[in-house]
Amino acid sequence: MTIATKTLSSPKEAVFQPTSVYFVSLGCPKNLVDSQVMLGLLKSNKFTITEDPAEAETVIVNTCSFIDSAKRESIDTILEMADFKENGRLKNLVVSGCMAQRYAKDLERDMPEVDLFIGTGEYHRVVELLQKKALGKLAQKTFVDIPTFIHTEEHPRINTGAHHSAFLKISEGCVRNCSFCIIPKLRGHTVRSRSIASLVQEAQALAASGVTELNLVAQDLTHYGIENGYQETLAGLLRELVKVAGIKWLRLHYAYPDNFTDEVIHLMATEPKIAKYVDMPIQHGDDKVLKLMNRRVTREQIYTLVEKMRARIPGLVFRTNIIVGHPGETEEAYANVRQMLLDLRLEHVGVFKYSLEEDTPSFRLAEKIGQVPEETIQKRFNELMEIQQRISLENNQAMVGKKVEVLVEGVSRESDLLLQGRWYGQAQEIDGVILINSGDAAPGQYVEVEISDALPYDLVGGIVPRLH
Repeated sequence: MTIATKTLSSPKEAVFQPTSVYFVSLGCPKNLVDSQVMLGLLKSNKFTITEDPAEAETVIVNTCSFIDSAKRESIDTILEMADFKENGRLKNLVVSGCMAQRYAKDLERDMPEVDLFIGTGEYHRVVELLQKKALGKLAQKTFVDIPTFIHTEEHPRINTGAHHSAFLKISEGCVRNCSFCIIPKLRGHTVRSRSIASLVQEAQALAASGVTELNLVAQDLTHYGIENGYQETLAGLLRELVKVAGIKWLRLHYAYPDNFTDEVIHLMATEPKIAKYVDMPIQHGDDKVLKLMNRRVTREQIYTLVEKMRARIPGLVFRTNIIVGHPGETEEAYANVRQMLLDLRLEHVGVFKYSLEEDTPSFRLAEKIGQVPEETIQKRFNELMEIQQRISLENNQAMVGKKVEVLVEGVSRESDLLLQGRWYGQAQEIDGVILINSGDAAPGQYVEVEISDALPYDLVGGIVPRLH
């Protein structure tokens, strides 16, 4: 960032003058919350936020480093932004987030065009570091340490998404140590849970700004409060959040199956504000592979939990993730995960090809026993996607003729002749949408829609007129 300075009466004493910043946020919703906090800190310290990178004197790229595709996207974005040093006003290029946390030393060596690296536990220092750099008071480029920080309701935040929906990060860090996952190294090997009071205050502030849908996120929702012996629990938090005036939907993301309590199940069944929707990463359906993944659940336990939740929470919608091609995944193991999809018929399933990540137990296992061949992984991936597409279509077809409450998001991405929205069974960005082909409504409005048609991932319907 080019910082204008002026000479004061004391010789050689510079004054920091905030200027314009362009921000790019990559990766998961948890990373997005960090980005929004950084934007809030910058704006409250008189930085100008611009939507045009050519006009920015500082560009911040908050990166993802979870799998290979995310790393490639991060690198490509950094290089794209670096071009504005020649073709724009850019003077400071900042890389923050998971890639900075994981590869700062390598990146500092290989990407001299980057001026500052900020790790996942240092993002709250963004203003301080930019000030010191502008005044020539930094002796290093990289600020990465063991993550211990999590923001509170006292940190300013700009909700960059739709005005009616926001993510609420309830904790940070992970103690699960799944063998394929690098997250504990990126976000910390301990859980740092925010207090219920802090989260309620942030929820109240978001509601006051117009938010009606709160999406709870963490590395693992079910470990909320674990570091304090569960003196505060996810169930206790939900009981308080449902009291927040203005909030209509509370949605649970990243809730692990092995610690999902009966108390939370009861609340989902009985509290109208808690969406009957759960994002629960299962990852596989074979006991041997689950053990190799260091997952703390068996195939039988997964089946039992899904059946119990569906019985106790009528209308429950599941989302999960499956990894195909993990080291040790035999044909028999793959057949088990395929059969699990056919048996459980979950509403939303994301299938991911195993990504070989250094510094993980699965990486070392692959070195020891070999990797599943890429062509085999691709074949299994394609088959699972085809199976799930059929299941999703059949589940959607069962919705035809039903009337559902829909949160309108605005003009459809498919056509400006349509609106789009979501019912409680569709989460923002990751699931399908409802294409609204008749009636009119404003973004953020809740309307009743009668479903008339089903696609593999989307639904189609018209707004039911209100009787006056």
